[in-house]
Amino acid sequence: MKTFATVGCLIGFVCAMAIPAFAGEETITLMLGGKFCDGYVGDVEHALRRMPGVKTVDFKSMKGHAVVTIESGKVKPEQLAAAINGVKGESWYCTGEVMK
Repeated sequence: MKTFATVGCLIGFVCAMAIPAFAGEETITLMLGGKFCDGYVGDVEHALRRMPGVKTVDFKSMKGHAVVTIESGKVKPEQLAAAINGVKGESWYCTGEVMK
């Protein structure tokens, strides 16, 4: 019986330590636009991943959007949009707008 109590406490401790790792995440959805931007999602992804606190960038969940998972408090949604707005070339550009 003592062994079960020890194992139960150990499992409870491990689970309690794992939960906060996910508690500090947010998902931000940004609508993409701009001239020929859909051909440059790799550049958009690179710009977003360079931002502090960005964990994942997903373009497949919503067509024409970037779904970005961030660590809470590390970066503001407006900063993500600004990073997208800075992605441009000679005859193309991208825009990002935070979806509310």
